[in-house]
Amino acid sequence: MDTENAKTAGTAGTAEITKRTQRTQRTEHTEHTARRTDRQVLLGRIAVAACAPYLLLKLLWVLGSDIGVVDLAGTSRGSWIAVNAVTFLMDAVAAAVAYTLTRPSGLRAPAWLLALPLWMASGLLAPLMLTVPAGSAVAAVTGAANPITSGDALQPWVFVLVYGAFIVEGCTLLGAFSVYAHRRWGVLLRRRLASEPAPAPGVRSARRLLGVPSALLLAVLGTVHVLWGLGMPAGAGAAALPARTSVTATSDVVLGLLSLAGAAGLTALLFPRRGPWRQLRTRVPLALAWVGSAAVFAWGGTLWLSWTAADALTGGGEAPARGLAGALELAAGLVVLCLGALTLAAETARLPQVPPAAR
Repeated sequence: MDTENAKTAGTAGTAEITKRTQRTQRTEHTEHTARRTDRQVLLGRIAVAACAPYLLLKLLWVLGSDIGVVDLAGTSRGSWIAVNAVTFLMDAVAAAVAYTLTRPSGLRAPAWLLALPLWMASGLLAPLMLTVPAGSAVAAVTGAANPITSGDALQPWVFVLVYGAFIVEGCTLLGAFSVYAHRRWGVLLRRRLASEPAPAPGVRSARRLLGVPSALLLAVLGTVHVLWGLGMPAGAGAAALPARTSVTATSDVVLGLLSLAGAAGLTALLFPRRGPWRQLRTRVPLALAWVGSAAVFAWGGTLWLSWTAADALTGGGEAPARGLAGALELAAGLVVLCLGALTLAAETARLPQVPPAAR
């Protein structure tokens, strides 16, 4: 009898210890989730605040104010207002997305509603965050003219205000989205490449059919941009490129490096069980492919598209090399975007549905 009582007491004691351990783990998980939520909300609110100076300045320009303007350099008033109205709307969308990241309902929003504008914002902001300080540093070290501080078109304080706000906005907006993505798709992002479940043969073939040429294209375009930034002509008509400044040359180098990083990340995602990247967590190559393809699309493809439209309206022309590179960047960015959207839809469909409160 005593032996049975001892066994019963031992079993009860073990069960109590297990319950305490589980309660402790649940408490720690809840506290960790609360900290991540607080961090996401704080970063999102700072991002919204960082959008305010740019939005206010653009609104004043749209309404006809010339505050901070030195010389429009032949730009018509109508074109000036139209450009500022479009860029005002773009940053307003970024502010709306940042605000959504501060709300609990953000976890229930359709993935594309946040991912698409944030992908575009990544492509616009990441190169700026790197180019402005790096280009200014190059100009200071080499003694070259810095168009940001020249005051030819806009007063220097405008560049300080705008680019400073962009850097803060980029850091906080992308930081908030990183926390958000880990809360919503953390299982996928933390998984190591070597442990990813193999997709169906047809799906894998389709991904590689689209992804491999895109990765090669990103690598080639990245190399070309780096060569342009270093002052080495590459491609037919490259000698006709506009005169380079320290900032524009740095911009090409930064865009080229981001494109190369995107190619590397995309390659790792397409061949997760090969190469030295097998033990990387999925979030590392995914971040490289995300930012690299977005930068190429935003600063290469869409700018080329806007320049082409402007040339068609004004009868101007552009360097053949720049035009070809822009068209290829637009195509590569769109293909990677579509490939990423299809892959995300397929992967999230296999995940267990977790209530937002538990994330």
